Amino acid sequence: MPLAEGFPGQRIRVLPPPLVARAARASVTSRLLVTDLGYFPRAAGHGRSRPRGAAETIVIVCVDGAGWFESPSARCTLRAGEAVIVPALVPHRYGSLAEDPWTIWWLHLLGTDVADLVQALGGSPDEASVIAVRDLLAVVGLFESALAAMERDETWASLYAASGCVWHLLTQLAASRLRGARRTEDRILDALEYLRAYLALPVRLTDLARSANLSVSHFSALFREATGTSVIDYVRRLRISRARELLVTTDRSITEIARAVGYADPFYFTRQFRAVDGVSPSEFRRRSRHEES
Repeated sequence: MPLAEGFPGQRIRVLPPPLVARAARASVTSRLLVTDLGYFPRAAGHGRSRPRGAAETIVIVCVDGAGWFESPSARCTLRAGEAVIVPALVPHRYGSLAEDPWTIWWLHLLGTDVADLVQALGGSPDEASVIAVRDLLAVVGLFESALAAMERDETWASLYAASGCVWHLLTQLAASRLRGARRTEDRILDALEYLRAYLALPVRLTDLARSANLSVSHFSALFREATGTSVIDYVRRLRISRARELLVTTDRSITEIARAVGYADPFYFTRQFRAVDGVSPSEFRRRSRHEES
């Protein structure tokens, strides 16, 4: 039997039906509401069959591996860098390929604006469609942000934040569709923008290269040509720069600042900070405040 969920490393949030009912009547979330959202890495055996469709519009973005999708109007293999848009009530089936299980981000949507957004993506209200995701890094970052909001709690603030991220995500997909194919240098600029926007997230060189449709070696060479340094060193300097700002402008602890800039281990953060600035974070903070007094 295909598995609906239960994959190592997965992340998933599903709103309870009473909350969905209330949010669907509220002024903001009635326009766009994320009811379900998740991340399934290397989801071997994953699959779903909905002969009557789902009550919500579904978006699935494949970031690695491959899967298959079938509806009355479409039958295809879904590969990394592609997304399928399934309007509400459209019958469909999908699953991960056994020989190369997919890694996907997915979400379910309700709201009065969803049909217009689907149309902007080149879809229709009664047929599933497959589109190319030309700015995969930005899309993944927005998925990350939306899921982080839903993982925080089920308050209205978090629902608003998730809806805003997904609105941005869908318009990002629509914009990339209108722009067409990107030049190679644009892909490097996309990577730089992603790293700056999501500096606290884990950095995987293979994912960056794959999203740019380049080999790791070619991507690394172009990245160094554009920045004068490696991906790892670039990210480290971004993180330490942000840490300096937090050390001077907030009273957050070293551990909190470390986590805010992507370091789970505060001792490792301190070593990285010292390697860049020549002093520890605590000493940097003390000196900065002494100079201001």
